[in-house]
Amino acid sequence: MTFLFVVSLLIFIFTLVLVLWKPRNIGIGYSALIGALISYLLGIIDFRDILVVWGIIWNATFTFVAIIIISLILDEAGVFEYAAIKMARFSKGKPLYLFVLTVLLGAGISAIFANDGTALILTPIIYLLLLRAKLEMKSIIPFIMATGFIADSASIPLITSNLVNIVTAGYFNISFLEYASKMIFPDLVSIVASLLFLYLFYRKELPKSLDLTNMKDEHLVIKDRLIFKLSLPLIIVLLVAYSLGGLLSIPVTFVAAPAAFILLVIARLNRKLNVSRPLKEAPWQIVLFSLGMYLVVFGLGREGLTSILSLVLTAVSHIYGPLRILLSGFIFATVAGVMNNMPSVLLGSLALSGLHDPGTLILANVIGNDIGPKFTPIGSLATLVWLHTLNKKSGITISTKYYMKVGLFVGIPVLAFTLLSLSV
Repeated sequence: MTFLFVVSLLIFIFTLVLVLWKPRNIGIGYSALIGALISYLLGIIDFRDILVVWGIIWNATFTFVAIIIISLILDEAGVFEYAAIKMARFSKGKPLYLFVLTVLLGAGISAIFANDGTALILTPIIYLLLLRAKLEMKSIIPFIMATGFIADSASIPLITSNLVNIVTAGYFNISFLEYASKMIFPDLVSIVASLLFLYLFYRKELPKSLDLTNMKDEHLVIKDRLIFKLSLPLIIVLLVAYSLGGLLSIPVTFVAAPAAFILLVIARLNRKLNVSRPLKEAPWQIVLFSLGMYLVVFGLGREGLTSILSLVLTAVSHIYGPLRILLSGFIFATVAGVMNNMPSVLLGSLALSGLHDPGTLILANVIGNDIGPKFTPIGSLATLVWLHTLNKKSGITISTKYYMKVGLFVGIPVLAFTLLSLSV
């Protein structure tokens, strides 16, 4: 263990502490840049490293921001609340039906609008929906936790479903259609497994009945009918454009960013929505965070951590059959749970690039970093923001102990089944 490795590890820990605890409410992007600046001043990284890292993360970061802007505009127009109310009516007042439909709706939103879209937009809608159904807090928690869990566990199928997916696909030059063809089945397995183990955990806490008499008319929540009518065609156009763009090697951000801009312009011209809110609430700090944290991890990896992980993965890669995928996926998931999935996925990608033929382990890296963050509250930024938003807007506090109790009980078997489905 070299001196520079110890120094770079301390810088990483310091940066992660700044990001998680946010002293004086400093933004996560600025915290990550402070860590990167220290690494630069100490000679752990140089200007060429900045260019290399920017080349890795620019497409993923701007795609993610664009998708969140699109989801925020649709949320402002009432699209997601409309879907949630429709879902509640379709359940016919049966709590189990509503629980299943909540998970399925969350899975659909995660697939198309990324995991943050589900965690940050659908959660408060479900909470208000259940308050109107006159449920007690103990009966609301299962739905809230299910929404938060499925946000990540169902963010596997498309490149654009999670920032982790975009980074990995970009790093290994995987096209949109190639990625989707390999990951849609594992995503379906993940959804079914998530639903099963969430139900097993919460089956005794689900309410006996639901009172839907105070439910709003779904048509009254639509604030901009033009945007509402455009939502489904927009989704179809985006999916087709992503697929064609992948065939032509066009970065997904060149599809997502223009779509977000056009939707903003339409909303602005229609004058029914406050378009400044989506722009203000867009995760701009993610741009700075991605660059800063990746630089810190890049330096840490080069000083020895990547080599250590490569040695471990090399040993695992020689194991025959599904066990190889299972072990590697749990390694990635554990690293994500401990150090956050954004630095973890880069570290995993760097380590895998050192193997002769990483093959399916690349996808195991994605799955591990999509589901592994559910093991701990610090596993992903989406979870941290979700917990903060829950407390701020709904007054719900989820303790670390309770979160990990649910996360480990549900997350471990879900991760195992999803990884095993890769071998199919």
